[in-house]
Amino acid sequence: MTLSALSFVQESKKSEIACLQQLLQLGKLVGAVSQMIHVLQRERGTANIFLCSHGETWREQLSERAREAQVAEKTINQLLTSEGLTGPNMVNASRLFSRIASVLHSLSTLPQLRKQVLGLSISQPEAMRAYNDVIRTHLALVFETADISGDPSISRALLAMFSFMQGKELAGQERATAAAGFAARHFDDIARQQLLGLIDSQERCFQTFTEFADARSLALWQQQRGQDSSDFERFRRIACTLITPEGEATDLALRWFSVSTARIDGMKRVEDTLEDVLMASCRQRIHEAQTSLALQQQDIEKMPQPESHYSALLPPQLSRSVLELVEQQSRQLQALDAELSRLRVMLAERKLIERAKGLLMQHHGLTEPQAHKTLLEMAMNQNKKLSEIADAMLAVSAVLGKNGRNAGQ
Repeated sequence: MTLSALSFVQESKKSEIACLQQLLQLGKLVGAVSQMIHVLQRERGTANIFLCSHGETWREQLSERAREAQVAEKTINQLLTSEGLTGPNMVNASRLFSRIASVLHSLSTLPQLRKQVLGLSISQPEAMRAYNDVIRTHLALVFETADISGDPSISRALLAMFSFMQGKELAGQERATAAAGFAARHFDDIARQQLLGLIDSQERCFQTFTEFADARSLALWQQQRGQDSSDFERFRRIACTLITPEGEATDLALRWFSVSTARIDGMKRVEDTLEDVLMASCRQRIHEAQTSLALQQQDIEKMPQPESHYSALLPPQLSRSVLELVEQQSRQLQALDAELSRLRVMLAERKLIERAKGLLMQHHGLTEPQAHKTLLEMAMNQNKKLSEIADAMLAVSAVLGKNGRNAGQ
């Protein structure tokens, strides 16, 4: 009985270490996905300018952007085939593997998309939507990683990084959307509303980031925000106020792309810092768990051993020692569970909202900011939480989908 109790106390700690080591591998994957998204964002903006110039600008840059994306894709593939990210030992992996499959499928669509862009056989809005979809699948993988994390400190680091990456993606969409407008020397009211929505949604994501981020990343973000150029703000004002921009279309688009890229590159430095913090958090938690396991082993070795492993009665000293170890382990797990429960509630609500936005985007052709605004207006009109509206929308969609299938049978 004694050996059984102690062995399971240790197995519990070993299981915790194994899960933390998996999170470390997933952290490396998140870093690779971050780089992939960054180069795809630049490729998307380059494609916008190329298409809006009818193929006269940045043909060579398009090829260079594609090569950068291929290098980033190779890194992702190498990590996915590494030990620790595949196989039956991966815990809570069903949804994660599904997200990885979506990422790999989306990457397989890029060669054809690039061929269409170079051949000018796809419109700028269609190309942008295609790039947006690829990037969205990568972001969903990062969110799924945060969702399966069983450690509060690592979950917070992942949530901070996901929120910031989402804000940076919206900044990338702003860059690409405004580049098209400057290339055409015209912003209609639809484009203006899209840009205003993108700006508002960025701030919403960055606000969530500040709730979970560490002090170092927050300080760097504040520094980066203070470095936004006056040119960037001037271009943004022109795009959002329907003022006809002065100057040559190509020159305007390239100047806007340059100043907005400087801003996004600054965001990437913050994102890299968040990745460093994530990896450091994983390694620190592994070190703490391994140290705890070693101390447990030392305590067990100091315990007096009973005359028989099968004795029904344990010596009082040994019984108290075993009970202390078990209770200590239980207290640690309860503390983790309490903090994780709070994060799980927030994650569950966030997941409902993201799914509902995806539904609106898929069936009504809305952008992410438009979908969020629609949900927000519904929540305000009905005096309900955003997550409640999202849950109700998903439930109605499920019922309608089921009835549609039954009607077709």
